Amino acid sequence: MKYFVTIGAQTLEVEVDGNRVTVNGVPLETDLAAVPGTPLYHLLLGGESWTVAAEPLEDAGRWALGMMGERVEVEVRGERTRGMETASGKGQGGAGGGTVRAPMPGLVVRIEVAEGQQVDAGAGLVVVEAMKMENELRAPRSGMVQTVHVAVGQAVEKGASLVTLASPEPSG
Repeated sequence: MKYFVTIGAQTLEVEVDGNRVTVNGVPLETDLAAVPGTPLYHLLLGGESWTVAAEPLEDAGRWALGMMGERVEVEVRGERTRGMETASGKGQGGAGGGTVRAPMPGLVVRIEVAEGQQVDAGAGLVVVEAMKMENELRAPRSGMVQTVHVAVGQAVEKGASLVTLASPEPSG
């Protein structure tokens, strides 16, 4: 499984295959063991041993890690999630309208918003089932739902418009 781990401004590509982990193309032997009853983990990485505290944050995929007296926040995205975020426009930055698009062909199983509804960044918009898995597509930024382009039970193709968020009103 491939992950993208962002620490500050740096993003690392991490591929996990059992105990073998490849970080930006460099293979490392690893072992991770939880310390029962604590938020601590023993991590063996490339022949070095670390004790790491891991605490999930409110945003899915975000973690606070503590190690050697330092605390750092990281964001972890799977390859599939990152692809869906890219297709939905997350991370494209800047203000303005945006249309969340289907990252793959599928069937709309739930619509979680209505036109005119205010949503926060990360709020669920539409759930699309693809390959027997439900994928919740989220708002890339805060805004108002301008248009819901689909209906429950509708089949969609990759790239199909699902929900459009309105551009924010000018501030001055």
